[in-house]
Amino acid sequence: MLAAIANTFSNCFKIPELKSRILFTLVVLAICRLEAYIRVPGLNGAALQAYFNAHAAQGGSLLGMYSLFTGGALQNCAVGALGIMPYISATIIIQLLTAVVPQFSKLSREESGRIKLIEYGRYGTVLLCLGQGLVMALGWENPEKIFPQWSSGGLVLYGHAYIWWYRIQTTILLTTATVLLMWFGEQITDRGIGNGVSLVITINILARLPAAFVGLKDMFFPAAGAESSFNFGTAIALGLLMVAVIAGIIAITEAQRKVPVQYAQRAVGRKVYAGGTSFMPLRVNYSGVMPIIFALAVLMFPQKVFLYLGKILNIKFFIEIAASLSYGAPLYLAVYALMILFFSYFWVATQFNELQIADDLKKNGGYIPGVRPGQATSDFLHNAMSRITLAGAIFLTIIAVIPPILSHSMGVPFQVATFFGGTSMLIIVAVLLDTMRQMETHLLMRHYDGFLKKGRLRGRF
Repeated sequence: MLAAIANTFSNCFKIPELKSRILFTLVVLAICRLEAYIRVPGLNGAALQAYFNAHAAQGGSLLGMYSLFTGGALQNCAVGALGIMPYISATIIIQLLTAVVPQFSKLSREESGRIKLIEYGRYGTVLLCLGQGLVMALGWENPEKIFPQWSSGGLVLYGHAYIWWYRIQTTILLTTATVLLMWFGEQITDRGIGNGVSLVITINILARLPAAFVGLKDMFFPAAGAESSFNFGTAIALGLLMVAVIAGIIAITEAQRKVPVQYAQRAVGRKVYAGGTSFMPLRVNYSGVMPIIFALAVLMFPQKVFLYLGKILNIKFFIEIAASLSYGAPLYLAVYALMILFFSYFWVATQFNELQIADDLKKNGGYIPGVRPGQATSDFLHNAMSRITLAGAIFLTIIAVIPPILSHSMGVPFQVATFFGGTSMLIIVAVLLDTMRQMETHLLMRHYDGFLKKGRLRGRF
């Protein structure tokens, strides 16, 4: 099997076009990683790096998760500290507006309109970067307010007389770096292989693999004089869990329900178009990783609010609630799971328009066998999507709670537990599947064997 995979990769470099696309992608991703190491002038990045190293166990915090998606740029005080997330946020906002604003919905159905929406997303990215860049500059200016147990003094090396120069300079640098990442991602999509923005996020997550390997080594082979609480049985259990998680993610990511669609014979002008049979794929995990991202973003704030109110008002009950909502606590896991279920249905409700699909089928002479066109088709699609969304949401919930359970209950380091589930593993597997699928398309077009049997990815339901 490994020999076949190695032979397939060698075939990729025998096709000039595919070879140039792969090399272009690798070079651009390497340049993207440089943004995580070029520090913003006037900041003591070594102090923040030492802080993150000393508080590695708090990786489940909002800052820890953000640092994960920026590939460590945040803790390095690097110009890429905002990462590609402002562009993702702007794109999500545009997608949500498309579902609720008629003007945006009309634009999304037109070719020129979709180009216009992409432009709006770019403008929104710049605005978000300017706002988040200024907030991050102020946060670095007052590290004790955003980094718990901070005791290393100030991060800003400028004097008070030049503080506004520091703020403007840092905001512009952070904004420029994110816009550059956005442009690199679009260039990879056009001239490289795979989805550029997704690959940028993936390469940032994979950049934490060395730290994960170090943490894994320390679990079973601690420093001299220390005793490990993990044994050979734990290693086997973690290995089996890793295989099960990856297999489950691949199966659910590729799973879909194929709804048969029959097209009647129709005449357009003097031309008569024959009918035929096709199918409509309904993805089981239609919402992808969005429910987990939404749940993480929302769940971080109540804990901070209750802790702040408890300390200010001296109310013990609020402090106890904040402790119950801390990362990995039972109440946290329960609320986390319920929010993932809610946001799974919320995302499908805003993005899957069964009324429009039923109307388009009716206009094109298509119908689902046994279901009347129009409202009955819409109701059928709504019920079918609701049932398969429940299966996808339960799967997402199981995958999402694995890292906090491993980290909080079993003592596995956070940087290791991250690669056993959660958002990072979902993104890595989904992006690698998509990239592999595109490479396989190039291979099959030139009569080379693909990565798997029959020239397609297996595991579809």
